[in-house]
Amino acid sequence: MPPRPASRPAPAPPSKPAPAVRPSWLRPALPGLAALLLLTWFTGEVADTDIWLHMMTGRHTLETRALTVPDPFSYTSNLQSSSYAGETITRYFNLTHEWLAQVGLYLTYQVAGFPGLVLLRAGILIGFCALVGLMAYRRSGHFYRGLAAAILAGGVAINFQQSRPFLVTFVLLAAAMAILESRRRMWLLPAIFLLWANCHGGFFLGWVIMGAYAGEALIERLRGKPMPGERQLWLMTAICFLVSGINPNGFRVIQILFFYRNSPLQANNLEWQYPAFWEPSWFGVALFGALLALGIWRRRTRPVDWLLFGIFAPFSLLAVRNTIFMGIFGPVLIAALLPSWKRAMPVVAEYAVAAALAAGIVWSVANGGAFQFRAADWQLPSGAADFLKAHQVTARMFNTYENGGYLVWRLWPMQKDFIDPRGLNEEVYTDYRRMLANTDDAGGKSAERLFAKYGIQVLAIEGFNRFSGELFPLAVNLADARQRAWRLVYADSKGVVFMRQPPAGVPELNSLEALRSIELQCQQQVQHDPKRPRCARGIGELYAQIGDAGRARQWLQYYLEHRAEADPEAERMLGALPIR
Repeated sequence: MPPRPASRPAPAPPSKPAPAVRPSWLRPALPGLAALLLLTWFTGEVADTDIWLHMMTGRHTLETRALTVPDPFSYTSNLQSSSYAGETITRYFNLTHEWLAQVGLYLTYQVAGFPGLVLLRAGILIGFCALVGLMAYRRSGHFYRGLAAAILAGGVAINFQQSRPFLVTFVLLAAAMAILESRRRMWLLPAIFLLWANCHGGFFLGWVIMGAYAGEALIERLRGKPMPGERQLWLMTAICFLVSGINPNGFRVIQILFFYRNSPLQANNLEWQYPAFWEPSWFGVALFGALLALGIWRRRTRPVDWLLFGIFAPFSLLAVRNTIFMGIFGPVLIAALLPSWKRAMPVVAEYAVAAALAAGIVWSVANGGAFQFRAADWQLPSGAADFLKAHQVTARMFNTYENGGYLVWRLWPMQKDFIDPRGLNEEVYTDYRRMLANTDDAGGKSAERLFAKYGIQVLAIEGFNRFSGELFPLAVNLADARQRAWRLVYADSKGVVFMRQPPAGVPELNSLEALRSIELQCQQQVQHDPKRPRCARGIGELYAQIGDAGRARQWLQYYLEHRAEADPEAERMLGALPIR
């Protein structure tokens, strides 16, 4: 037989390209980029005027080594009136429940000024987001879900970038929840609750989450599946509850919440209004995302998931200030319940995440709201305070609600305020609204009678409500040259000062300068807070009422150019004005 030909070797299969290797620096860089993005979100200027009273109270507490009770800063806060049952208890609570945080804010300002306050606020909120991301990572075992949860929490928290004691509640609630999720370092919880109970009244939410986790342990025991460490959990729950009672108000905080709902003053506070949950927002993503996750992947849930959602979801819908709590729980629940994704993320996708975070940082900085290490001086009546201080004006002063704290910071003990954001007296607040409205009520209490009731000789006011844009009738009517009860002695782009009897040597200004001041204030408002231009609408309506069609047209056009949403009524008003 002829020899068999040698067999040829089979051709080698075509080689696959080696998978792209993720550089070692990429994954660690992503949390850093996320933190930097959050830093740009949380370093806006200090615009919340509550900060001045918080710092003043902290200073007074340090100087006197005692709680600031009775209130030394307002001449109306200690009037012994009561508009509802529990008002006296609520007043004491409002004066004392944040004392330790107020001391911390004042010391921060003393050491590092407004840059320190801005960085303290940003650090607390970034820590809050990091804790949410950590919990999401632990529940899901997925790095990118943890990162996304932190960003979602930051989106909800961006509306709370105020240097106020409630930040303590946000971060300590997240810290307590992280400890309860991991069952590690449980010994830290009593110290957390003791600190929390003396910084902010929101510490009662710690009782809620500890009760939820203890409830989960009880449910699992009844199912015959006892959880490890359940006895330690129940013991810690009892200890933390008892320890949190070591504060100036003991366990009254729940009672105070019901008193707040009975308080007309608190009911009118923007923070206690219902949130517009149907509008697109980060809060809506957290709320409805968690609800969908519970409904679709309910077999993956734990008892504590249902307990916490059943608590935090309704609670967040009760008030705007409560929406932050879905920012804690919602992202964690969404990350935990989404089905597992077994395939590794391509390296190109990781680069895309890094690029998206970097782009977010650039956009946030370019937008002008980041790294604003200052107070929002444009909205503070600094010129009015300078005037009163320079002339040593000690006569009783009437001021607007928002800026009472700033005037106390600048003028106390020479001057006390009439009212401030602590809301310490319901009768005073009711009278305050009548005075600003400058109208008689059914009982015949006109503004002038109320000024006489409180012995007021000085008016340091602004022209409109910065949130609603509504003009204050008192400021408008004082600009009428025909009124002679009050003399305009100071006016600028931040406010005006009227006095019954100006000091010797102080010239009286033309009352129309007060109207010019309102216009300048509105221009400042629109320039610095373009989302709230409605003061321009109010000025346009005012000029239309007094027959100045030219100025009415000018201001209504200005408003319509800057409005954030459609306003057909304003467009009709503009169209109805005669053209000259």
